[in-house]
Amino acid sequence: MEIGFATPLLELFKRGDVAPDVKLAAAQGALAPRVHEQLGLLALLVQDPDAEIAGTAEKTLQSIPRESIAAFLARPDATSEMKAFFAARGIEPGPTALDDEAPLVDTAPRTEEIDDATDDEGTALQRLSRMTVPQKVQRATKGTREERAILIRDPNKMISLAVLSSPKLTITEVEAFARAGNINEECLRTIASTRAWMKNYNVVAALSRNPKTPVAISLNLLPRLTEKDLRALSTDRNVPDVLRIAARKKLVLNKGD
Repeated sequence: MEIGFATPLLELFKRGDVAPDVKLAAAQGALAPRVHEQLGLLALLVQDPDAEIAGTAEKTLQSIPRESIAAFLARPDATSEMKAFFAARGIEPGPTALDDEAPLVDTAPRTEEIDDATDDEGTALQRLSRMTVPQKVQRATKGTREERAILIRDPNKMISLAVLSSPKLTITEVEAFARAGNINEECLRTIASTRAWMKNYNVVAALSRNPKTPVAISLNLLPRLTEKDLRALSTDRNVPDVLRIAARKKLVLNKGD
């Protein structure tokens, strides 16, 4: 079904790029970091072809107080698709809107939050290496800055993309991800397609210089670059030839204006 909004995490589920154990964790109410993602996931999973997953999602939905769902539906960002889904279940928008972004149910195991200032990467790597995929997805969306810095490089794109759905994610982290040459190409695509992040010039410049950014995206970013960054790009041997040549042509055109 269509739920009318998208996040990196939701898009994975919509495409079906999700392992059954991760689906089951989401159906149990253990993955989503925010209320709209949780209800969106549950709305998707109640129709899953796997009877166990669909049944678990239905049970989780039934466990959420109707008043809480009604308050969510009263929010201005509640989509018409979601309102229609719950209207079919006899739930209409309530008189007051929910003002909390937290999931309406959270069955994820509680793990000790480690202060960013004291946690070192070695410790985080050891801790994460012992986790299952669903647990890593949970940490990607709800964990620490250090955990996100590690998990964004995970070869499992479900885990790396889940990092980009974390409500704790800062624009400074996004800039660092946009510069990184060791993250999944789809993460770079997701950053490039997120309007709020692309309002930041540092993100735009970082993506344009990243050799792993798809060339079509990098080329489209050229008109947004300053002359200084265009000049640097025009001589950068790490980027594809077509991008370097296009940057040179753009410099010549700019001089002619």
